[in-house]
Amino acid sequence: MKRYLSLLLLLCLAMPLVHAQQKLTPQDKQSLLKQQDSLRLLGDEMLRGKNDDARHNAMLAFIPRLVRALKTKNSFYFPFDSLETVAIKYPKDSTFRIFTWVDVTDNGFFSHHGTIQMRTADGSLKLFPLIDSSEYINNADTITSNRAWYGCLYYNIVQTHFFNQEYYTLCGWDGNNPRSQKKLLDVLTFKDGQPVFGAPMFSFEEDSVKRPTQNRFFLEYKKDANVTLNYYPDMDMIVYDHLISESNEPRKKFTYVPDLDYEAFKWKNGKWVHIDKIFHDKLQNGQAPAPMPLDMKEKDNTHIQSEEEVQAAQAAKAAASPQKSSKKKTPAKKP
Repeated sequence: MKRYLSLLLLLCLAMPLVHAQQKLTPQDKQSLLKQQDSLRLLGDEMLRGKNDDARHNAMLAFIPRLVRALKTKNSFYFPFDSLETVAIKYPKDSTFRIFTWVDVTDNGFFSHHGTIQMRTADGSLKLFPLIDSSEYINNADTITSNRAWYGCLYYNIVQTHFFNQEYYTLCGWDGNNPRSQKKLLDVLTFKDGQPVFGAPMFSFEEDSVKRPTQNRFFLEYKKDANVTLNYYPDMDMIVYDHLISESNEPRKKFTYVPDLDYEAFKWKNGKWVHIDKIFHDKLQNGQAPAPMPLDMKEKDNTHIQSEEEVQAAQAAKAAASPQKSSKKKTPAKKP
């Protein structure tokens, strides 16, 4: 299934070092713009191609063209912002950037591909290919290298510092399979200049029921569910949905959906410490726990809301909606 790992690995390891100036020349920028156009077309085809063969062929062409483009002098400073099917994320210190993209089969299974490009003082190219080995990793909580990567599409990087060490917490999404998808938190560090994925950073020491510290954190849930897992600067926490089985079958992760409660991780003393509940809503006297069904399709992952806030928003929307006409006119009921 990982049909492209040898190609990407060989291309990255065989690359000569390219010494560069401190910024892109106009000629190199123009060259990269042209190469970006070709990459954009291939990227669209490898995601939306009509079948597995079409996407496979686009992938085979995309990888060497991307490496060729990155060999341009000081390519680190070119954003590649037209590559809509490739996620490119930088940490706060911009010491590297990560390219990730997905490979989906006709039967709905996902694998992932990527590379880390380091920022170098002389503008030379330094890449670490990311080889998706999630299919073969028996223990998902293990610490791995870039050649045994738990593949996903990264959508955020949270940088923290503790005892002269930089920690890069990666928020990722995995399309997984036809029945479920996943979101995960991973930790990237660099040891002797080499990337290391996973670290004992996710602590449950403050929970009433203690759990072992984890190297990596996962949420698996129903395919069409809308689930939050991200860092929110205004709260200074990584917040995620509390999930429950909608069919009361907790062993079946593909039945898990949010229940509008939230958990979180807070950075404390070099670890992400688990917070079991971030909202503690109190009902007014006589108030029902749920005056109307909560519409999970309208859930906004960019703004964390308590159940009370969601109910208020839905009530306001219902009040603003025009009343449906009927054959028998009756006074409109108050919302």
